[in-house]
Amino acid sequence: MQAVRNGVRKGRDSVRAAGLHVADRIIENAPRVPVRDLATLRAQFPGLGPDQLADKLIAGAANATSAVGAGIGAAAMLPVPPAMPAELAAEITAVAAIELKLVAELHEVYGLRPPGGLKDRSLAFLAAWTEERGVDLTKPATLNAALGLQMRRELRQQIMKRTFRNLPNLMPFMVGAAVGAVMNRRDTRKVAEKVRADLRRRAVAWDALPQLPPLEQPAQPLPEAIAAALEVADQDAKD
Repeated sequence: MQAVRNGVRKGRDSVRAAGLHVADRIIENAPRVPVRDLATLRAQFPGLGPDQLADKLIAGAANATSAVGAGIGAAAMLPVPPAMPAELAAEITAVAAIELKLVAELHEVYGLRPPGGLKDRSLAFLAAWTEERGVDLTKPATLNAALGLQMRRELRQQIMKRTFRNLPNLMPFMVGAAVGAVMNRRDTRKVAEKVRADLRRRAVAWDALPQLPPLEQPAQPLPEAIAAALEVADQDAKD
């Protein structure tokens, strides 16, 4: 009986270690996700209003996450503990990047850019993504060293909860590519619509926005497989 308990405990610890590893990769990737500002989006999608533009972005992201399971493969970009296959870890991180970019660009579309630099905004968007809501601009993140460590611990827990809650939707290589594609698309749309509904309630009209500087772009590129998945989302939104 003790051996069984020890085995269960060891398995649980391995799964947790794998989840923390993937959560850390998502946090590390967040400041490396390229986000288009409102001026760029309006230039790329001329003639569209906020809701029409948001529809395009959501559709592109949903199409991209549905393709991730079939397209990303084993993606030898992160060694993970045995409790989580490399394919699943790669898929989770790619889907997270696509959805994080979508959340950030929806904030631009609805005139609700968080204050601060690239790191500040990345943490704010990570929190918004995990909680499936818009960033509360009345509570800007304070990023001193101590709070940064505390926020990172909290984000790791939130990401793990969100990841394992949606685990059945992130396993097309196990349930079949066609089924996995449908699940990923549905989940991305669900997250996007929750965030969009929250942002729409507080949206600032484009003609009422102050002149905003261009968004700072990441200096460090994303892993190739994730960058390719983001390009799919951008291209699908234009089609």
